[in-house]
Amino acid sequence: MHTVAVVDDEKNIRSIVGLALREEGFSVVEFPNGEAAWSAFQSEMPEVIVLDIMMPRMNGLELCRRIRTVDPSVPIIFLSSRDDEYDKVLGLESGGDDYVCKPFSMMELMARIRAAVRRRTGVSVVAGSDYDVSVGPLKMCSAELVSLWRDLPVRLSVTEFRILSSLAAVPGTVKTREQLMSAAFPEDVYVNDRAADSHIKRIRRKIKETDPEAELFEAVYGLGYRLRINE
Repeated sequence: MHTVAVVDDEKNIRSIVGLALREEGFSVVEFPNGEAAWSAFQSEMPEVIVLDIMMPRMNGLELCRRIRTVDPSVPIIFLSSRDDEYDKVLGLESGGDDYVCKPFSMMELMARIRAAVRRRTGVSVVAGSDYDVSVGPLKMCSAELVSLWRDLPVRLSVTEFRILSSLAAVPGTVKTREQLMSAAFPEDVYVNDRAADSHIKRIRRKIKETDPEAELFEAVYGLGYRLRINE
């Protein structure tokens, strides 16, 4: 049974998210603040962490930074209010993989958690014909949220997968930051495009971990990004 930690100072949020996770078959641990979570994580790290940003006794940003000193790969999904755009960017910069806006869709949160567990526990085997994106060394399967670079797995968050897929669908075409964030969060009409740079930075880093010579993003000043893939 996969374990998901829910760290939020709002008891109601912990309860409803915890209930939904248990109904999905997950084991759940709940913490009311970052300090309590950090103490527990030093003994045992969960497979996915759902983390509020604004909390007493160690906020989510500080907890995320501490987690990254001991485990750089555990998926961290931030919960953020719609008007906390600056916090979203800080969350990504501090090591978060993804964020979901409050008030959030439980179905969307569950989908992101399931995808995170798949990435954490191993990439599914996908037949060659099932990749709906194939551009040079890059292959992507939207059904399984699997990304390969030179046939090696690249573990992207749901948000990162959507952004890269949007660019890979039209290689060489410039996509604005607004277009990229709309692709990443199609259900969120309030999303701010300032987080696009942080997502691109993280995708670039993850691909370089597989292939240090990879250079696939070109920033177009005043516009956005495009994909430039050399074989």
